[in-house]
Amino acid sequence: MTRSSGITLSRLRPWGRALSVVALLAMPVAAQANSADFVRSLWPEAQQAGVSRQAFEASFASYNPIPQVIELTRKQPEFSQTVQQYVEKRVTAAQASKGQSMRGEWAQTLAGAQQRYGVQSEIVLAIWGMETNFGGFMGGNNTIHALATLTEKGYRADFFRSELVTALRIVSDGHVAPNAMVGSWAGAMGHTQFMPSSFMRYAVDYNGDGRKDIWNSVPDALGSTANYLKSFGWQPGETWGYEIKLPSGFNFAAAREMGKAPLSQWQSMGVTRASGRAFPRPEDIGRLYMPAGASGPAFLLLPNFDVIKRYNNSDSYALAVGHLADRILGGGGFVTPWPAGDYALNKDQRTEMQALLGRAGFDVGTPDGVVGPKTRAGVIAYQQARGLPADGHVSGLLLDRLKR
Repeated sequence: MTRSSGITLSRLRPWGRALSVVALLAMPVAAQANSADFVRSLWPEAQQAGVSRQAFEASFASYNPIPQVIELTRKQPEFSQTVQQYVEKRVTAAQASKGQSMRGEWAQTLAGAQQRYGVQSEIVLAIWGMETNFGGFMGGNNTIHALATLTEKGYRADFFRSELVTALRIVSDGHVAPNAMVGSWAGAMGHTQFMPSSFMRYAVDYNGDGRKDIWNSVPDALGSTANYLKSFGWQPGETWGYEIKLPSGFNFAAAREMGKAPLSQWQSMGVTRASGRAFPRPEDIGRLYMPAGASGPAFLLLPNFDVIKRYNNSDSYALAVGHLADRILGGGGFVTPWPAGDYALNKDQRTEMQALLGRAGFDVGTPDGVVGPKTRAGVIAYQQARGLPADGHVSGLLLDRLKR
């Protein structure tokens, strides 16, 4: 088993000044002054937060703003993947096999964390796999320097300044050396990508060595992830959800009105598990989720699905985590295939879809590319008029049909 490297602040090289002479000489004069002033201005706030001067200076040794970080803030594309594309890219046979291997390697840690926090091992493994490919890539950035860059350059400065000060406190408390605090360009850190504020609230010293080291200690990282999910209300013994089959002539309007209901109530509407097995706990509460509309896989989602979304507020992400967890347990792909030829709509295509619906006599308001309740209602009315399943699903296939 991989063990913590044992790095502590007391064993680092002598502490440097806030900005090294070499770093300053390599920077334009104006940038040198701006960065030096920025670091000096940060010290009172860091000191008030309990950061030692020694840790502060070590954290900013050789600090230069990272140009690639600012470039990435300008290159955040509009999300343009279908749920199918998102899930299939991240949940593969190879990834499931690797998760199974990690399950064997870290069986003792996972069993202990499940007993302590009540979160199933396969869910923790799936998050680890999704976030960093089981520790294969934790991000190539010095977290403090990345957060300092975002703050200094004014990108969501209040948020990232708070995260930066918190990251400095983590170093000052001795959990990790500043140059070992690696993470993403936006400050998500370690094996399971905690933001500094989440680290302070939910990270645990699972291996009992006196540090919460989610970078070098797999037990600390897995235990912290389980504690995070428990803190947001994970229900022990419940799964994330079930793939289901809808009966012919399913009443989508009644399903929308029902919202969340016991699985037994869904069964009374003719809903069954896609696997053919019975629901093990008919009293569990589920809601209907059709990421590709009525023609693709459908699911009943349990409350734990929304707990996974506290990690990343995306239905696609939570579905991928749940599905990878099932695959790690030995399950297969989804029973119902995804619809062929579907694609996600960008804003211009959504605007075009709304305009075409309007011309066909279905009121969706002014075409603006934003799919809200009025657009959904117009889609449903169009589907009903054309004898299609009235699922309200907006997709490339719908746009193609409207263009005919």
